[in-house]
Amino acid sequence: MMSLSRVKTLYDQDFALWIEETVKQLKSGNLSQVDLENLIEEVESLGKRDKRELKRRLITLFEHLLKRHYVPLPECYRGWELTIKRTHSKLKDLLKESPSLRNLLTDIYLDCYQEAVENMRIEYDANFPDFSPFADNIDDLLN
Repeated sequence: MMSLSRVKTLYDQDFALWIEETVKQLKSGNLSQVDLENLIEEVESLGKRDKRELKRRLITLFEHLLKRHYVPLPECYRGWELTIKRTHSKLKDLLKESPSLRNLLTDIYLDCYQEAVENMRIEYDANFPDFSPFADNIDDLLN
């Protein structure tokens, strides 16, 4: 059995081993040996990671939808369409795993669109709309 001070040191020295030891302590019910401070930090970071991924994927979706609809480069359409399809799929997976993220998706919709438009205006000389021409209903957007 590892002491709590050893486990805390382990977190900084070998993260994979820290996880293994933490899981072992949790499964055995030996909560006094669990590094709660770092465990709480890691659990919080999981939620933040999913939120960042949701935002990143929504921006990617808007960027490729904008390119596909407003950039006249037919030779690129297939690649953009494949990215749109993959991004739809990944967003659906995220929402299936964490349905509560659907509310966040609604909250960040406009900001993500604006970021995507700004990115595309830097990259392409096309007339992109200031306001999203795409469905603002999440189910419609993902289908």
